[in-house]
Amino acid sequence: MPGIWETNMTFSQRSRSLFKTLAVVLALALPTALTISSADARAGGGFSSGSRGSRTYSAPPSTMTAPGSTSQFNRTYAQPGAGMNSAASAPARGGLFGRGGGFLGGLAAGFLGAGLLGMLFGGGLFGGLGGLSSILGLIIQIALVVLVVRLAMSWWQRRHAPRSAYANAEAGAGPGPQANQRNALGGLGGGLGGFGFGGNANNAPLEIKPDDYEAFERLLGDVQTAWSNEDVAKLHTLATPEMVSYFEQDLAQNRARNVVNKVTDVKLLQGDLAEAWREGETDYATVALRFALTDKTVDRKTGAVVAGSEQPGEATEVWTFARRPGSGWELSAIQQTN
Repeated sequence: MPGIWETNMTFSQRSRSLFKTLAVVLALALPTALTISSADARAGGGFSSGSRGSRTYSAPPSTMTAPGSTSQFNRTYAQPGAGMNSAASAPARGGLFGRGGGFLGGLAAGFLGAGLLGMLFGGGLFGGLGGLSSILGLIIQIALVVLVVRLAMSWWQRRHAPRSAYANAEAGAGPGPQANQRNALGGLGGGLGGFGFGGNANNAPLEIKPDDYEAFERLLGDVQTAWSNEDVAKLHTLATPEMVSYFEQDLAQNRARNVVNKVTDVKLLQGDLAEAWREGETDYATVALRFALTDKTVDRKTGAVVAGSEQPGEATEVWTFARRPGSGWELSAIQQTN
């Protein structure tokens, strides 16, 4: 019969193995948890959906409203092909914080990999760690490393991000009274237009005028209202058939769950133009929007809130609008920001 020391040793080894496995799972899941925000129930369901013409697989430029990157499309009818800049063929960003690896990205990955290997084979992330307190310390240290890296990358992207289309217009417009400044209320365009310049000869420059900005702001509220009312017929007048198909899918899922999503008190807080261009006879404009809203999901029968809150909140998304000859602007895509 094994003695008490042998029994305790066996239990200790098993516990240590269990803690190691748990730590590996948490360590691998932590960066994802820090990157992915919870999906909201508003129009679009917190997904990146729709199409941006030939630029569907190209990330829109950063702006003051959305200085970070945008998520790739979770749902789109567009396929990579001729004339499209696919994510797979796009050159990776180099430099210190490049997405393709970069010095700091490789360094962080090396720290994480070394820490996991060291933990599995008897060491900690930085050595000398043991027991449950060491596991917690390891997780905290990984969180700090990931946080520092993300803050540094965000700073670097803002420093080197392309200036918004307003800057391009300002440079070409010459002296003038606040040619393309955003107004003090944070509305779109400050009442004046901007320019977006295409990346190749097939994408002609497009001027965005004050009336266009007013249409974008109006569509922001109208789309959310039609979504809340589950008015598919109205959505067909506000968005492309592709976007309406996604709205219909999400509304069907809500009905299956016997809930309805209500988005109210939508108000634009800040917005600016990322890019605008023309493809053939279709105009495109991609705009970053930061807006206030009250987003809640209620039970269809009782009206009880099952998700979201009665309290107002904020959201930042990148919307792309399309306009064809003889028609107005309509919503063509929604992208989430990182």
